[in-house]
Order: sequence, then C-alpha cells, then structure tokens
Amino acid sequence: MRKALAVVLAFGLINAPLLEGASTVGATPRAVAVPQEDSYYELYSPDQLDNLLAPIALYPDPLLAQVLLAATFADQVDEAARYVRAYGQSGIDVQPWDVSVKAVAHYPTVLYMMADKLDWTIAVGQAYVNQSTDVMTSVQRLRAMAQAQGNLITTPQQRVVVEAGLIYIWPWQPPYIYVPVYDPYIVYYRRWPGWGPVFVAFTVGFLIGAWLNYDCDWSHHRVFYTGWRGRGWIERYRPHIRITNVYVNPRYTNVYVNREIVRRNVNYYNLNRYNSVHRDVNFDNRARSRNVYRPNPRINNQTIQRNIDTGNPRLDRYRGYEQPARPTAQPSARPAPTQPSARPAPPQPPARPAQPSA
Repeated sequence: MRKALAVVLAFGLINAPLLEGASTVGATPRAVAVPQEDSYYELYSPDQLDNLLAPIALYPDPLLAQVLLAATFADQVDEAARYVRAYGQSGIDVQPWDVSVKAVAHYPTVLYMMADKLDWTIAVGQAYVNQSTDVMTSVQRLRAMAQAQGNLITTPQQRVVVEAGLIYIWPWQPPYIYVPVYDPYIVYYRRWPGWGPVFVAFTVGFLIGAWLNYDCDWSHHRVFYTGWRGRGWIERYRPHIRITNVYVNPRYTNVYVNREIVRRNVNYYNLNRYNSVHRDVNFDNRARSRNVYRPNPRINNQTIQRNIDTGNPRLDRYRGYEQPARPTAQPSARPAPTQPSARPAPPQPPARPAQPSA
C-alpha cells in the first residue's frame, strides 16, 4: 500500500506542470511583460508633440515625410548642411547619406533649419522612431487647428484635400514645390478678419524631383515609399519627373529609420523655445528625468551648443578650406600678387555597383 501511494505521489510531482497547463486550456491567457528595446525612452505627451511638430506640420505631405525620416539621421543632416554650404547641390545624389537626407538636401532652407536646430531635429527623430502613430496624429491635429482659423486653404502653391476626416497637403504647381513659412505662435490660434491665410507665406518654388519618393500614409500613421506610383499629386507631377534608380528603387520599399537616434542626448531646455502652441507646456520634465545638463544662467551667450556626435569620424568633413600659415617675419619687399586658387571640387565617394532600373 505504501509503495502504491509513493508511486502515485511521484507521478503527480513529475507531471504537475502538465496538469497545470491542462487545467488552463480555454482560459484567458495572462499578460506577459516583454522587455522593449527602447524601454528607457520616455514618451512625449500630446501637447509636447504639438509644440515639437508645429514648425513643420503645414509642410506638403511628401516633404514632411522626408523630414520625419531624415530627422532620425541627424548627424547626416549636419554633414549634408556643411556640404551644401561649401559646394552647393552638385554631387548630392552620390553622397553616402540616407535617401531621405539626400532628398532634404535638395531644399536648402529646410536642410539648414534642421542642422541649425539639431536638438529639435534629434527630438523629432526620436519621437518618430518610438511614437510614429502619435506623431502623425499630432500633425493632423495641428492642421485641423490651422484650418479652423482659415490659415490652411488651397492656394496656387498647394492643394488642401480633406477625406474621411484626414487633411492632406499636396504640392500643386508642377514642377515646383513651395515651402510654407509661418509663425506657429500665431497660425494655429489667430484668424485674420479677411480673406486668405495672411499668416502663411511661401518660399520661392523649388524643383520637384525623383527624390520625393516617400509620402505620408495618414490612414496607417506612417511614412511609406511610393515609387512614384499613385494618384493625386503624384499623377499630376509624374510627367515632369526624370526617374532615376538613385531614388526609385525596390530597396526602399521597406522604409528604414535609424533607431540609434534614441540613444542620443538632447538638451530639452533648448526645446522650450518651441512651446508656441501650448504655451503652458514645456519639456522640463524630460530634462529632469534624463539628468540633462542645465547651462550656466550667468553666461549671456546666444549661441546654443549644438548636439552632435563628437565621435563621428566624418565630423570634420566640409568644414571649409585650410588657411595658409602666416609668415614668421615680414618680407622686405611686397610680394607679387597671386591669383586666387580655384574652388575645390566636391569629394566623390567610391564608385558603387549599378542598381537595376525601376
């Protein structure tokens, strides 16, 4: 009897996990906490996102898509701005930057803005990597605010389309795209007692090219690759575009973002300059939680320290031209004037194998 009881007890101990699993068949599974890759990232609140995205929310959809992706490559944006300032737009297509950075480099005013406000650019990139749905929702919310004030309407420079509660902004004058210029402090809250969006101006027209290969998919809250196929503004502009496989290529079908941007430090106190929409909301809570260095308030310096990766070996490229060393002693006779040296050609990256045509 004792032997039989021992055998029964041993069988129960050995098969206890199996019996427990069988008893829970058909029951509601328990939630299991899965560690996230970027679990240390603190989410932006909706009001903080509104303040952060207010300067670009009224950009045309294809340009906004490029900016959101390029913001995840902040160091390349900084490098591209120095390159364009030194050499112009010649050679952009062969540089080793992400395709989104190349696209933004075709629009210097946007590129310089992103490079000069690098803390803001990194913050936008981090927000898109971790909160793409919240970012796209914030842009739609800001557009609705501007439209309610009469400051977002169809003009010769842009077409505003409302479908299923979503607001699209399309370029509308081939072959150009116009970048809106506005004060976020005013455009989302103030209505002019007259006709037209007097609080929004436009830059001169920039050429549209195959580099605008991404667009905003508002229904799915993401940026997607179009391959220059589709209706709307794409169908209208397609006859004016010269397609090249630099920008129209199957390898861009899976949109790539630089997730390493979430590891970059941001001086959140600098971001308080963008609290134009919700003026009682700032980023101080993020600065305190991330232990960000607070600059010395006694120093009256209007030049804000730029957030760059000082370990990047490409940092010193395109810094300018080396100045000749000064002579140690003045010569007795004035030297003959010399002709200025020619402007150096842009550095060319190594040749890449040809890509298949689209």
